[in-house]
Amino acid sequence: MATAVMTTLDPKSRAASRGMSDLAIRNLFIIPTILFLIVFNIFPLAYSLGYSFTDFRASTNAPANFVGLQNYRDLLNDPYIWNNFAVTAKYVIISVVGQVVVGFGTAMLLNRDIPFKGLITTLLLLPMMLSMAVVGLFWKLLYDPSWGVINWALGLGKFEWLGDPRMALYAVAITDIWMWAPFVMLLSLAGLSAVPKHLYEAAAIDRAGPFYTFFRITLPLVAPILMIAIIFRTMEAFKTFDLAYVLSTQPSTEVIAIRLYKMAFQEWQTGRSCALAYIVLIMVLAITNIYVKYLNKVKER
Repeated sequence: MATAVMTTLDPKSRAASRGMSDLAIRNLFIIPTILFLIVFNIFPLAYSLGYSFTDFRASTNAPANFVGLQNYRDLLNDPYIWNNFAVTAKYVIISVVGQVVVGFGTAMLLNRDIPFKGLITTLLLLPMMLSMAVVGLFWKLLYDPSWGVINWALGLGKFEWLGDPRMALYAVAITDIWMWAPFVMLLSLAGLSAVPKHLYEAAAIDRAGPFYTFFRITLPLVAPILMIAIIFRTMEAFKTFDLAYVLSTQPSTEVIAIRLYKMAFQEWQTGRSCALAYIVLIMVLAITNIYVKYLNKVKER
């Protein structure tokens, strides 16, 4: 068996001279990666899962007492936590819908022969390459009621974008849309460039209108890639912390990630915060699973 495996290697290669089979070479690359994932991903998950069933507080030296599902019951019965989830859901809907509309619309505009197309595309991709904290501080200056450019451009005087509880969440979502719509645009451009040109030529011969062409050709063929963009952006928007924390301190912008941060590092309810983290994880997995099932249905069409 070893002789048969060795025949798959070049006799002059260094691997063959060392007697390494294809299986050994594969394991040489895979095993370190698996060990890395176990140490830095799986172990912390299992460790925090154990703490979620205790009343452990990292700020004290008191031993952790097992409380079972009490942390989960308290969190699920807490109306304040459900309000955080409601704020997060509202933020996710506004942000993801805005990113899809702006990103896909921009991709449609760029999916044609225009001067300096490469330069324009590169400039549009710059926002998503910036740090979230830097973007938050930058937009906080833009929203400033005294010298902010946005109020001056819209003629709103000294309107309080971040100080108004009704507008603060929309302000954070607009910033997120500006930053991550280029991601949706990039994936949409890849999908649009893959649409066969002869379909548009056939539609033009049949005198199909632009709306018919869009809803019958463009959107169905780009939908799988667009769904992938929606999946990624929904997961990231659900976990948003940086922008909301930097931009505003209004209760109307306290998404679940901020509440988790306060519970873990300000109130030092370590065990309960671990339980909340797992509730968030389960919700993200459930939402992602729904998207994936719908994506598979779209691919089957």
